[in-house]
Amino acid sequence: MRLSTLLAAASARAADAVGDVRAAGLARDPEVTAVVQDHGRATPGALFVARRGARFDGHAFAAAAVAGGAVAVVGDAPAERVAGLGGVPYVRVPDAKRALPHLAAALHGYPSERLRVVGVTGTDGKTTTSFLLAHVLGARRETGLMSTAAVRLGGEELGLEGHFTTPEAPEVQAFLARCAASGATHAVLESSSHGFSQHRLDAVAYAVGVVTNVSPEHLDHHGTFAAYVDAKATLVRRAATAVLNRDDAGLDAFAAAAGEAGARVVTYGQSPGVDARLLRVAEPRGALELTLDLLGERVVARLPMVGRYNAWNAAAALATAVLEGVPADAAAAALASFPGVPGRMQVIATTPFTVIVDFAHTPPALAKALAAVRRPGARTLVVVGSAGERDPGKRAPLGEAAVRGADVAVLTEEDSRSEDVSAILAAMARGAEAAGGVRGETFHLEPDRREAIALAYRLARPGDVVVLAGKGHERTLERADETVPWDEAATARELLPPGAA
Repeated sequence: MRLSTLLAAASARAADAVGDVRAAGLARDPEVTAVVQDHGRATPGALFVARRGARFDGHAFAAAAVAGGAVAVVGDAPAERVAGLGGVPYVRVPDAKRALPHLAAALHGYPSERLRVVGVTGTDGKTTTSFLLAHVLGARRETGLMSTAAVRLGGEELGLEGHFTTPEAPEVQAFLARCAASGATHAVLESSSHGFSQHRLDAVAYAVGVVTNVSPEHLDHHGTFAAYVDAKATLVRRAATAVLNRDDAGLDAFAAAAGEAGARVVTYGQSPGVDARLLRVAEPRGALELTLDLLGERVVARLPMVGRYNAWNAAAALATAVLEGVPADAAAAALASFPGVPGRMQVIATTPFTVIVDFAHTPPALAKALAAVRRPGARTLVVVGSAGERDPGKRAPLGEAAVRGADVAVLTEEDSRSEDVSAILAAMARGAEAAGGVRGETFHLEPDRREAIALAYRLARPGDVVVLAGKGHERTLERADETVPWDEAATARELLPPGAA
């Protein structure tokens, strides 16, 4: 696509961000084959969009992008302040950060408009709900999935990068374009508060927005809980239909946002009068048995997952699938073959003690996870940390949740990044002690995660349950001076005592 055509298409949808392209005065009109915001990804034919971030200014990397093959640069700084262009066109726009998603979408012809895109957001449960929904929809039609734990199209696994719930806009749009080109009818897109506040999702047209629940999280980025909720509410403002958890205390804010936008509101949960009501939740060993009134039809479903809270995730997925045309009985039946979610209540061993890997990394999620695995007559042990360069306000509550929910807690690292692990653990320990924990007895501090898992195993007795929380599916461990490969499930298996299974 010619640069001028690309600019015009993006400007037609987002004139305030892209500006009046007729005034661009292009002396050259190169063919653009990719839109990138990372200068390291600039290859021949790329358009490099120079964004200003919290730490770096992309304009400083324009020369490197051009050296890599970029045929044009878009930014919002004056042209005289952008060096090393080497004669390639520079287009100044009002807001490069907001222009980026529309340029990426325009290159692919705004692919979300050729699909039914279902966004899933919430503090906890959004990954599991996204997987459940993609599984149920996928039984009837080609469906793509972009989530924290995997990127899939039909049965094919695509690439997964970093720790972002929502990738950058060029990757989102390329994925949606691939879905549309393959003939998929639906794409399930796990949609984070960061994704909305940082404009990664600005050019996505949502058909349905699903909200699981909301509790304080990412306040280091959003500043206040109200701002965090408002960012997530972007989803229901932009979707034609909002699927909301009637049992969650945060429902009112989302219902109000959906109502102001004129969206249809569909509710789920146990509360009387909801559209997808959980009438019965039983927990036989290793599964959930559900009876629901699903938009007017009574159905019974079996879900091979543990954790009572997953009944709500299943109800959200079933309600959405029915709204998207899957018969209620077929949707319920599909749950029985659900293969699970990597790093979500993933059972690693059952003897001599049970080992479970779970992504729970917020205080409410950890409390739910520990409650879900507790067994009469058995102790529960947990290994958990709190991330550096992320909301410090949740560190003490995580320590509190760990000692309240488990008999023994091992507090350890979780992507400490530039922060001192000891300082993070001290904050967690304060929460543990405030909840009645005793260091050396009911909780321990071990800054090395591998050693923390080994310690938990040494402390475990036959029949106990050991939960490794916080890392889940992630494939790296970020420290101050290095990022190391990390596979929680593989490490958990490797450290098991001889004869464990």
